[in-house]
Amino acid sequence: MIKEEKSEEIATYTSKCPVCSRELTVKDYKYSVPFYGDIIISVAQCNNCGYRHRDVFTLSSGEPRKVIYKVEEPGDDNALLIKSSTCKIEIPEFGASIEPGTYSQGYISTVEGLISDLIEITDYLCNQENAPKEKCQEIKTMLEKARENKVSYTVIIYDHLGICDIVSSHKKPIYEKLN
Repeated sequence: MIKEEKSEEIATYTSKCPVCSRELTVKDYKYSVPFYGDIIISVAQCNNCGYRHRDVFTLSSGEPRKVIYKVEEPGDDNALLIKSSTCKIEIPEFGASIEPGTYSQGYISTVEGLISDLIEITDYLCNQENAPKEKCQEIKTMLEKARENKVSYTVIIYDHLGICDIVSSHKKPIYEKLN
């Protein structure tokens, strides 16, 4: 069992909300993540319009790298996923790609949480008027099978800052140098 670490609030400040232009509050917290090290989680929230933004930063950086993690059996999806706002994530078997952008957020989740997020996003996109219904159903079926551990798949992180990772206590990802 992973011991839960306490957070330490290290800064609170205000900024301008990108949605309503009112003041929003930003809080930065320092956490120590088992098997990984110290990170900063930054959380911004606007009390006027409800806008929220979060990001994850490590207190160290590394070489640009590609992190490859294969989900092949039940439990592999419990691995901790540490994603910065600047990385790209792909799951080639599903044709899924999450690209960094202006409002990309860093987060800590699990691989299972990533699949759940993709299901939610797919549901939203497939409910649009011009969505290709047949293709949508195919993608949703594959993602549901992934969530139920009925298919194998690969999560690939393209991390130019060398700060993202997939951490598992029983299985290691493959690391490749990124040019």
